[in-house]
Amino acid sequence: MMQNDKEFEFTRDDFDYLRKIVTDTTGILADDDKYSMFYSRLARRVRKLGLKNFSEYRSYLNSNRGSESIELVNSVTTNLTAFFRENHHFDFIKDTIVPELKLRGTKKIRIWSAGCSTGEEPYSIAITLAEAIPDYKNWDIKILATDIDSYVVNKASSAVYDLNRVDSINKTLLNKYFKKGTGDSSGFVKVNPELVKMIDFKQLNLLHNWPISDTMDFIFCRNVVIYFDKPTKNKLVERYAELMIDEGYLFMGHSESLYKSTEKFHLLGKTIYQKTGKVT
Repeated sequence: MMQNDKEFEFTRDDFDYLRKIVTDTTGILADDDKYSMFYSRLARRVRKLGLKNFSEYRSYLNSNRGSESIELVNSVTTNLTAFFRENHHFDFIKDTIVPELKLRGTKKIRIWSAGCSTGEEPYSIAITLAEAIPDYKNWDIKILATDIDSYVVNKASSAVYDLNRVDSINKTLLNKYFKKGTGDSSGFVKVNPELVKMIDFKQLNLLHNWPISDTMDFIFCRNVVIYFDKPTKNKLVERYAELMIDEGYLFMGHSESLYKSTEKFHLLGKTIYQKTGKVT
């Protein structure tokens, strides 16, 4: 399968070889329709390394498997996100979860944003909690934010965004929780340090060990399991349940479902699941 209009020859064998490494490394499945995406994103990598073709890239990858497999995964994983994406999830935090937490009376919250991308999701969670809990600074709130892509984790931890990334945020919230840059930083905003302190950003492969000791009140895993086969998805969801409080909440992406995948969660509606309580 040769593309004459491409800068580099990219055969079907190249595609199959590279996507198998991605699947073996991450569990993420790349369908045939990802052929062009693999080429366009990895051609940049071939060019950056000064290589002549994908055959040379495969040789380079074999010689530098540890470091280059990370670059390969970073290149082809999708990181589409936005602040307050699927806003009903954040309404649920404000209207349902926070009142339940207040009734518990512990002032302790543990959250995991699994697949945090460039950080818009965990910062949206932090803003929602700050708005719903006026004395949030007196609470023990920790948000773990992880992604397999080390580049986007570094971007997220910087807490800096282009102005066009925040133009959909309510102006009151924007002025309250972001600071506009000046001079060389003009055109950018930075998240309020009090919110940044809530979040711990880490690079994490969901198929590997999870060095997590906290028990989570709720977990965001949106637009993540869609890339896994059913057995991997089921195993992942079971692991989430083990890490979560009884009757904790799991948030999924709009195109994802746990139908016939697990008995550990039941659907509340609008891609919000609750961990099934202990059977007595």
